[in-house]
Amino acid sequence: MTGGNFYRKVRKQLKPAKWLARVWTNKKLSAAFAVGFILLLYAFFNNNGILQRIRLEHAKKELEEKIEHAQQEQKQLLDQSKALDGDKEAIEKVAREKYGMIRSGEKVYRVAPKK
Repeated sequence: MTGGNFYRKVRKQLKPAKWLARVWTNKKLSAAFAVGFILLLYAFFNNNGILQRIRLEHAKKELEEKIEHAQQEQKQLLDQSKALDGDKEAIEKVAREKYGMIRSGEKVYRVAPKK
């Protein structure tokens, strides 16, 4: 075995300027390139394109988060409603905290915020 028989062949590298010149001079290749470019633009920017799909996926994610938040709020309100059904202490707590109600003979003191 001799060491000189196993060299790899060096390929010519196609520079972008030469590639564009080749595409421009070859009518079939330039037509295929133009059609491919138009199809690519259509795939991205039409009403059912990739960009629209991304926008819709983002909107869907936001709506799902809003739905989840509303469901949690609904569950909390149902729990509060069940607690208020028969518990007088819970009813009094809500009346005092939320509506500012007081018993007869009580005085309410409010603390003014510092300026």
